Amino acid sequence: MRLRSSITKDDDVSLQKVLGVKVEAEPIAELPSRRSRRSVKTETVEDGGASGTVGVKREKVDAGIANTPPVKKKKKRTKGTAVDTKRIPREAPRDWRDILKGIEEMRANKDAEVDKYGCEVFFDESFLPHVCRFHVLIAAMMSSQTKDPVNAAAMGRLIKHGLTVESMLAIDQKELALLIHPVGFFNNKAKYIKQVAAILTKQADGAAVIDIPNTYEGLIALPGVGPKMATLVMGCAWNKYVSVST
Repeated sequence: MRLRSSITKDDDVSLQKVLGVKVEAEPIAELPSRRSRRSVKTETVEDGGASGTVGVKREKVDAGIANTPPVKKKKKRTKGTAVDTKRIPREAPRDWRDILKGIEEMRANKDAEVDKYGCEVFFDESFLPHVCRFHVLIAAMMSSQTKDPVNAAAMGRLIKHGLTVESMLAIDQKELALLIHPVGFFNNKAKYIKQVAAILTKQADGAAVIDIPNTYEGLIALPGVGPKMATLVMGCAWNKYVSVST
């Protein structure tokens, strides 16, 4: 069956003959807007013989609501719980004196590897003070992720080559990496040593003596130098001790 809007007068006569009912044409209304409420027609034929009529039902459909996407609900941010920073009083362990006494007895001979190969042992009185401090810095930089005997052997090779700011500035990075191998991350450490030598030379600004920084902040600003490393160098090179958390 064609739409009512396209039925002509001749079609009305033919339709009447087929159905045996009277069909009344309705005027064509304007098309509703996309978001307006529109009517959907459904036609039902009642089996009433010659006297039967065509009934029309209208159902309302909200086109605007049907085409509207669902609204997403915004999640509310929950504020973080405030952390109590109050210091909690704690009692000292009952046997702390016995533990301290045991540690003192174990360290009386100072025969641990750190005593033999610490970063403060790689120089003697024949070196100038600023050269000794540079040795301390380089030994500390190479000590991370490296066993003390391995670090000591690498320092021995560097000192034999000539371990100064000027010599580290002049040496090729690949050659330096071979000298300090097999310390941990030797390629990165060779790069950091070269960078430190360049920075110290720039900071000296033409001075005859090129020295390492004498502050914690100055040391930690150097590439390859971390907080604990800077603290260690401050104590061994400058005899200045600052606390550090472990």
